[in-house]
Amino acid sequence: MDTGLGSRFDADALGFALVFVSAAGFGTLGIFGVYAQRAGLSIPTVLVFRFVLGSAFVWTALAARGRARLLRGRTLGVAVALGALGYATMSGLYFVGLEFMTAGMVAIVLYTYPAFVVLLAAVAVGESVGRTTVLALCLALSGVALAVGANPAGASPTGVLVVLAAAVAYAAYITVSRAALDDTDSLVLTAHVLPAAAVTFLVVGAATGDLAVPRAPTDWAILVGVAALATAVPVFAFFAGLERLGASRAGIVSTVEPPITVALGALLFAEPVTAVTVAGGALVLGAVVLLQSSPG
Repeated sequence: MDTGLGSRFDADALGFALVFVSAAGFGTLGIFGVYAQRAGLSIPTVLVFRFVLGSAFVWTALAARGRARLLRGRTLGVAVALGALGYATMSGLYFVGLEFMTAGMVAIVLYTYPAFVVLLAAVAVGESVGRTTVLALCLALSGVALAVGANPAGASPTGVLVVLAAAVAYAAYITVSRAALDDTDSLVLTAHVLPAAAVTFLVVGAATGDLAVPRAPTDWAILVGVAALATAVPVFAFFAGLERLGASRAGIVSTVEPPITVALGALLFAEPVTAVTVAGGALVLGAVVLLQSSPG
């Protein structure tokens, strides 16, 4: 007799695979960032094309699935602000951080953002802060301090502060989007956030004179990789996995993202990885798992 366990197992397995693909895709962002630096591509150039091309991929996919729709009124205004201010700030600071630290270290420090999400939710909307939350925040920050202290060649105090600011900006983006757009389809929201962020970097690039249209095929390969492999594909894979696993389990599986970046950085760029660095990263990921596993 079919109890439905087989189909549930298949759905879970597919969900885990999709979220893993998403984490792996997002984990390549820092790697593409390093390649962009080495190719001489400016931050505004990379991010304009990331968000323009990423928007094209996302809108095309939504249209193919019959889910493309324009937001209106206040919802549209909030979505545009989230992209132009929140997500743009996080992305810009992330790439600035790559100028000071290795891709692996940037990934570890950025992954403190779930702890900041919980902290901001407590401050902004009055959610209670229990001992689990305090412990997770202490674990995350201790892990960053441990990883950075063990690998001064791969990090700097300035870089840590920049990427921690990126983590706070990302946490603010998540907190505001949850509170203000709770009933908005996440993929549709993403389709509006990406072009809004593109406009921000278009303005920044034009104002600073740092915006350029690449000519070399290798430059275009980097930009398409950032937009497709590190943006559009992981976005769709994550939400598809989320539908099958739920938020908590999807969040836990996503913690493979920093280790993937660390591994790729070591493999492709010979970025230093020590036992203490690994231990620090493990504390950060442990904090995320603790938050995702805690009730409430």
